[in-house]
Amino acid sequence: MNFQTMNDQEIWDIADPIMDNLMDASTHIDHANHVRDFTGRLKTIVTAEYFQGICEHYQSEKGYFSIRIPVAIFRRPGSAAMIWKQSFTKVPGEYVAEMVLVHQSGEYLVDHVMVF
Repeated sequence: MNFQTMNDQEIWDIADPIMDNLMDASTHIDHANHVRDFTGRLKTIVTAEYFQGICEHYQSEKGYFSIRIPVAIFRRPGSAAMIWKQSFTKVPGEYVAEMVLVHQSGEYLVDHVMVF
């Protein structure tokens, strides 16, 4: 799969539902759903304990994820990185949500994701 040949809408159509699931699973601290679309590499990093600690920390400090607005896509032959403008419910300001997608064994999988 060459992400460089896909248009923006094709990539957003794949990425947005995956990110929706990640955010929803984070809100509910649901590790199994959160890692559902992760690569094996990322699953080894995001253990249930690690995930719970991150969720509890950001929820107490920033609240829950709120509005997310697409900003940019960065394409490479083997992956695409998406950037969104992200808001939270408890704090003002704009944050960055980012995700790197890869295509492995016929599936689109998350190889990196972060909100900062």
